[in-house]
Amino acid sequence: MGVSVETCDEALTALREPDLASIQIILNIFRRKPLEHVVTAAREAGVGIIARVPLASGLLSGRYHEHTRFGEGDHRSYNRQGQAFDVGETFSGVPYDVGVRAAREVAALTPEGWTTAQFALAWIAQTGVATIIPGASTPAQARANAAAGALGGLDDETLAALAKIYNDQIREHVHARW
Repeated sequence: MGVSVETCDEALTALREPDLASIQIILNIFRRKPLEHVVTAAREAGVGIIARVPLASGLLSGRYHEHTRFGEGDHRSYNRQGQAFDVGETFSGVPYDVGVRAAREVAALTPEGWTTAQFALAWIAQTGVATIIPGASTPAQARANAAAGALGGLDDETLAALAKIYNDQIREHVHARW
């Protein structure tokens, strides 16, 4: 069986189930806590990790700015403070303005020839997860997302810069909660 969880504690609890095959959890550049215990524990148990919300509801696509507006029926409009469901499902729980600023810094680190979305997906791919579920609204986005798998790993300097963005700007908003 597989489970989809909100928190790392839920994932660690699920790992006690003998027939567990996979855990679906939010994991992205802005939601790194699963890397501390969940990914390793799952690997040791032979359980696959499925990374969901890998682009933080599009923040890590590099396309959004402070003035971007989303449609009325889009959760990025109506769930920013968790009004309808867990706030962590929208922008990975990061306040929009904070996320936009941090995503701009992530975009500045994106290697030439890559999209920022591909960069974010490549970061996840090297964490040891079994698969990633990126959304796509066009065939071109789906193809670009799939191409991220062939782009290779990131160097230590880039990984350190991404960790700094998380620790300096994002961590205080999400780490203790999920």
